[in-house]
Amino acid sequence: MFDLPQLSKCMDFLPIFCLIMLLSFSLIRMLTKRSTKVFLVDFACYKPPPNESCSKERAFELLKLQGNHNEELLDFFNTVVYKVGLSDSTYLPESLLKVPPDFSLAAARQETEAVIFGAIDKLLAKTRVPVQDIGILVVNCSLFNTVPSLSSIIVHRYKLKDTVASYSLGGMGCSSGLIAIGLADQLLKVHKNTCALIVSTENITGYYYRGNDKSKFVINCLFRLGGSAILLSNHSSHSKSSKYQLIHTVHSHTASSDQSYKSIFQEEDEQGFLGVTINKDLIVSAVKAITLNLNSLGPLVLPLSEKYLVLKNLFTQRIFRAKIQPYIPKFGSSIHHFFPHVGGKPVLDELQRNLGFSDATMEASRMTLYRFGNTSSSAVWYSMAYAEAKGRVKKGDLLWQIGFGAGFKCSSVVWRAMGDLMKGDDEGNPWSGEIDKYPVNLDSIKPLTEREYFFEPTKK
Repeated sequence: MFDLPQLSKCMDFLPIFCLIMLLSFSLIRMLTKRSTKVFLVDFACYKPPPNESCSKERAFELLKLQGNHNEELLDFFNTVVYKVGLSDSTYLPESLLKVPPDFSLAAARQETEAVIFGAIDKLLAKTRVPVQDIGILVVNCSLFNTVPSLSSIIVHRYKLKDTVASYSLGGMGCSSGLIAIGLADQLLKVHKNTCALIVSTENITGYYYRGNDKSKFVINCLFRLGGSAILLSNHSSHSKSSKYQLIHTVHSHTASSDQSYKSIFQEEDEQGFLGVTINKDLIVSAVKAITLNLNSLGPLVLPLSEKYLVLKNLFTQRIFRAKIQPYIPKFGSSIHHFFPHVGGKPVLDELQRNLGFSDATMEASRMTLYRFGNTSSSAVWYSMAYAEAKGRVKKGDLLWQIGFGAGFKCSSVVWRAMGDLMKGDDEGNPWSGEIDKYPVNLDSIKPLTEREYFFEPTKK
């Protein structure tokens, strides 16, 4: 044990020690800097037709007409949709707007094809990149997978070349879109002078829950129709025409823990209806995965001043066993735009509170949740499109997307803007023609209580 004079003397050397560590880390980063530059040429988000817009009241009436759900569950739906941050302009697929709804495989396939083809068509029209330049294809959709695969559906529709490296990712939840970016990044380091097409979507028709278990019904309340298509390239010729350069991808996976693995779990209820259970372990699992992710991301993006404060806090805690609160770094000191997964208003509130981002920084995500709802892995792209539509992205800005989902997983992707993105009517932007209506004031939305936002305890 240190006596007080010794402790004081050691603390005098702490700033020097931390500075040496920081300089060493910076030198290592310079020596291991990525050799292949990856650019985000452009992206597009699917905007459903007006006839698929569904108000909260209409969604409630459709639920009642189905006759599957009891009164307790209907009351639960009304509580959640009015307090979680959704507007009356979100979208549901045509299959669920019918009476009775159509849950067939054909209807699910029709929904997915409309979303992915709609997003890709817009992207190709914006970029004018020939489909024969696409050498990598990554598609992610958690709960709907067909034979042939979703990637094969795209190859067939757009007649991609027979040497295309194609992948379909499933079961990864709302983090899968950013995992797909990470996979494409790794592939682009191997396949030179090529483009990668990434398509992120989810299917509502195919995984709509028809039973009366609250822990499985949360998804019905939050998830809405949407999808995105992203074009990456390692062509040096695309450096001037691209919107962003990919700077970092960081992925954290905690499925080795039983608690994390079971926190979001697809299973049948007592009546045999298939659904995705969300239990109380989700909160603990999410905190663990996000913390691991931030611990890995922080050294890559934080300025030296923040790295020093983090190291000083850790040194004091672990070496001197001091009982002090962990230092939460100010990511806003280096990150200009923050786009977290829009899992619901409570999720956004907690992220803002813990990471210290301003209301202005959180605006894009809150308006995305309000306007389009939770579109799963593609939601971060609707938020990024919002910032673009507002003309807020400037040359050199760092943009951080973070998603989390079943497993439990957390992924971060950081981009650097290649130039100023001017406000305008971009036909591939889902906010085109209506961006001036936002932001709207959400102060009247009352927060959900822990009792209202229901999670079933894990079954032991």
